[in-house]
Amino acid sequence: MCKVIIIGAGPSGSIAGALLHNSGHQVTILERQQFPRFSIGESLLPQCMEFIQQAGMMDAVVNAGFQFKNGAFFAYKDQHTEFNFEDKFTAGIGTTFQVQRGRFDEILANEAVRMGVDIRWQTEVTAVDFSGDKPKLDVRDLSGEVTTYETDFVLDASGFGRILPRLLDLESPSGFPVRKALFGHIEDRIDDAQFDRNKIRITVHPAHKDVWLWLIPFSNGRSSVGVVAQADFYQSWDCNDTALQDIINQDESLRALLKNAVFDEKINTITGYAANVKSLYGKGYALLGNAGEFLDPVFSSGVTIAMKSASLAAAVLDRQFKQEAVDWNTDYAIPLQRGVDTFRVFVDAWYDGRFQDVIFHQKQQPKIKTMICSILAGYAWDDANPYVKNARSRLDTLVELCRAN
Repeated sequence: MCKVIIIGAGPSGSIAGALLHNSGHQVTILERQQFPRFSIGESLLPQCMEFIQQAGMMDAVVNAGFQFKNGAFFAYKDQHTEFNFEDKFTAGIGTTFQVQRGRFDEILANEAVRMGVDIRWQTEVTAVDFSGDKPKLDVRDLSGEVTTYETDFVLDASGFGRILPRLLDLESPSGFPVRKALFGHIEDRIDDAQFDRNKIRITVHPAHKDVWLWLIPFSNGRSSVGVVAQADFYQSWDCNDTALQDIINQDESLRALLKNAVFDEKINTITGYAANVKSLYGKGYALLGNAGEFLDPVFSSGVTIAMKSASLAAAVLDRQFKQEAVDWNTDYAIPLQRGVDTFRVFVDAWYDGRFQDVIFHQKQQPKIKTMICSILAGYAWDDANPYVKNARSRLDTLVELCRAN
């Protein structure tokens, strides 16, 4: 029986752990925190459900009572548009959920444990050695005692902790400007009968098209709210709580929606979150999800990329353990990067305003909209979709057509 250590019990770690355990391998997950714990990335995409189903965790997620989600609503001043994910080009699951990540991640981790995965909570990887025949990790527990673990392979699912990128000097510039997000949970008290709680709401700031806000309703009358902008946008404020509420109130429609909202929790912040690495794999290890690359929260792609990386890596590693010939670049890095690059094209176009011109265009072509909808639903690896296979050139052409009409 081959041994795998996974660093981190978030979505990519739990999914990878379940898949590998179900293939007959011994899996230990080392998690620095104790769940539940707060995390962003709360609006899932339908593509995620494919991986949850693959890991055998669908029933637990469906039965958890999370807010049903069937699409996305975009607003800019008096313009608005919506995408219903079931009206997409790509076959597959078309609905998902909006989740409090503390509880969602705990459910996935508990499901992995139920299947037989060993999770060791509040254990921190402090040093690694990949020079020998087998990887070795120094792991410190809550009491401060350090134990050396030996394993056959390591998957880093540590998310923004980025354990192996830091310890192995794998960090690389992301190429994105330094942006800052302010976010938190509120009691939303939304009384507008027209408001659709089944969709994430993305609002473009009325005066700054590269600034946007999210509103993610939950099933318990609360919502996640946040704003993303370049760091210097916030210079006028010295308090995160005041800044977020002031920016929300600068948009007329959001101000009306949240007029009764109670901001009863601490507002969090994260700056310079975009990240990249020199390589997604090496001798004895591979990087999953945010530990490898994180683009931007605008299209909620983070959890989808994380789960996709878990599914791909688990399949390659299973084949490797079975003595089959594998190539981590051809079988893992390149396929994963293909979808990441698709998302990157649309993220870039969002911030320079081109994609906004597309989605708010008054004469949208239904067939093209289904193709765009597939990407917004997370199906960024479907090469049958022209806006995946030739993302940049297709989007450039579409932008030109929209601007000309």
